[in-house]
Amino acid sequence: MSRRRIGAAYLGVILVWSTTPLAIQWSAQGAGFAFALLARMSTGWIVCVLALLVTRGTLPLGAHARRVYRVAGSNLAVSMLFTYWGALYVPSGLISVVYGLSPLFTGVFATLWLRQRGLTRAGVAGLALGIAGLWLLFGQALPHDPMARWGLAAVVCGMIVQAAGLVAIKRLRADMAPLAMTTGALSVALPVFALAWVLVEGARVPTAIPVRAATAIVYLGVFGSVIGFSLYYFVIRHMDAGRVALIMLVTPVAALLLGTTFNDEAIAARGWLGIALIGCGLVVYEWRALRTLRNPRRA
Repeated sequence: MSRRRIGAAYLGVILVWSTTPLAIQWSAQGAGFAFALLARMSTGWIVCVLALLVTRGTLPLGAHARRVYRVAGSNLAVSMLFTYWGALYVPSGLISVVYGLSPLFTGVFATLWLRQRGLTRAGVAGLALGIAGLWLLFGQALPHDPMARWGLAAVVCGMIVQAAGLVAIKRLRADMAPLAMTTGALSVALPVFALAWVLVEGARVPTAIPVRAATAIVYLGVFGSVIGFSLYYFVIRHMDAGRVALIMLVTPVAALLLGTTFNDEAIAARGWLGIALIGCGLVVYEWRALRTLRNPRRA
């Protein structure tokens, strides 16, 4: 496999994941978060179906495959509803920081459900640092908005649900193409998003969607929902664990810079301390994988 192709895919994952939180915020401004979410996932589903047709891919419909779709789709629906609602009240950069904690919580669920080897001392220390960072963010780090803490709590719930869902899917031993799994999951999640749109926004279609919001919805539907995950699966197949782990360390920093530059987001000093603790927690947790960057033979 060409190093250029692998490198381009790696940079593509970082770019997509760094811009997704800001795009989520922009997509809901002037369009409503439930409508923006439904429009994004509908766009992603259409792209997936077209991609299956063009590549002549298959969509397994056996009993096991349908169970995988139900688990993945319900996980997607719940985590995204939490995240989109929370994004209305917290800076976009913090969304990426919170989701950077997902490997820590995934490790906890894998220990509990998959009977994998328990968390090491480094893993426990990393988890403790991450939780301490979250505690600081829930303190005085948020904007002076009474809904900000609820928004952050919703994003944290979305991240935890997503981490639990990843382990649940692994527990099912789902062995199918990423495009097929994404298509099946979106097929299950779309009715949930439609129901949320009806209940929350009365099935109201915005009369005038701002150009920035419409562009963000299309971007998320094509890149955030389809291309980003396809590139990620490609990367983890062809790169060592240390370099893949770097993605979770780089994207929060990039997302914070993007939010500050393009969305005028401000975070209090105590918030930066919390972010630093979360970053340290990720480094400690991923230390064994990161060591492979210096000594590839350890991979």
